[in-house]
Amino acid sequence: MAESSVPHALSQAQKKELAEIANKIVAPGKGILAADESTGKIGGWVALILVGANKIVTPGKGILAADESTGKIGGWVALIVVGANKIVTPGKGILAADESTGTMGKRLSAINVENTEENRRLYRQLLFTADKSYAESISGVIFFHETLFQKADNGESFVDIVKGNGVVVGIKVDKGVVPLAGTRFNECTTQGLDGLAERCKEYKAAGADFAKWRCVLKISEHTPSTLAMVENANVLARYASICQQNGLVPIVEPEVLPDGEHDLERAQRVTEEVLSYTYRALVQHHVFLEGTLLKPNMSTAGHSCTRKYAPQDVAHATVRALSRTVPAAVPGITFLSGGQSEEDASLNLDAINKHQGRKPWALTFSYGRALQASVLKAWAGKAENVPAAQKEFLNRAKANGQAALGKYSGGVGGAATGQSLYIENHAY
Repeated sequence: MAESSVPHALSQAQKKELAEIANKIVAPGKGILAADESTGKIGGWVALILVGANKIVTPGKGILAADESTGKIGGWVALIVVGANKIVTPGKGILAADESTGTMGKRLSAINVENTEENRRLYRQLLFTADKSYAESISGVIFFHETLFQKADNGESFVDIVKGNGVVVGIKVDKGVVPLAGTRFNECTTQGLDGLAERCKEYKAAGADFAKWRCVLKISEHTPSTLAMVENANVLARYASICQQNGLVPIVEPEVLPDGEHDLERAQRVTEEVLSYTYRALVQHHVFLEGTLLKPNMSTAGHSCTRKYAPQDVAHATVRALSRTVPAAVPGITFLSGGQSEEDASLNLDAINKHQGRKPWALTFSYGRALQASVLKAWAGKAENVPAAQKEFLNRAKANGQAALGKYSGGVGGAATGQSLYIENHAY
């Protein structure tokens, strides 16, 4: 092939010109008149309309009216839509308190507290019994199986305490990350589909209204592979479908880990590819998108990348990745913090919400470490520290609630505000 005939990438000038033309075409209040039908096509349409009209009024036949509203077709559909939208109420987000027993052990070990069921209960009690004002910034709480059935010192169940504050109860339903056979670079998938329908029924009866399932993908020279992206997308789609059949709003979490030296541009490209596979699978499995939420990573450079990026850079890359892949039917996006410090997670979320451009979904948070690092450090396992730890929780919740509106100015301090929360190859 002659060199002159080889296609080249568009120049920046060409990209700008095409974008300007596209935006001009969709100027507010205007549209396109498609008057490009050929003579033959118009004739064909007329014939089809005549045939169709006469078929409808075939002697002895009539019309079945199957145009019932969503509520008439199935109350669960309406409930799922209401639930999904309640979770992403403007200015509110999710407290991810679904750490497994092993992961809580690591958290407690860092503050020299023994990993017992009672200590885990005391810590979750600290969070759930904080001043009710936390519900001004927290719309949902993700529970771990153990926590869903625990009670406070006064005998009231954690579920009733949380719901009594107008907060939605969720539950982690996956069974953890496992190696994905057939991959060469230690890729993984998530187990737990067996028996999931029965668990969903149990959790729904116990008071849960939404669920969460996490899949993990890694960026390296050779990953993520197509196999890993397809497998994890299908697992997430099966999970989402089963949840909806049992009345739970599924939060879909395809996390691209921050491990590595990759730059922001590579993170954005991989996130786009992963989300594209994910939504293709969700559509193929007939998942009702209006009754789902997405919990993705923000597009951030690898933890070992030498170049540092501003929150505005992260916002631009993140919004662009989402706008290219996530259908507008999805009510909201609840970002994971991905090992960012508490303050960085808030500043980046704020920048995302301030970013100019089309954002048809609510953009909020579903943070675990970025809401709890200062809380744990302030508590240190001591009963006398509970008020101080609860204050840390309220401060961080309020900061992220403001960030979800694009109104966070920064500077909220805490016992671990600037501390990196990165964990290599994070699994819980």
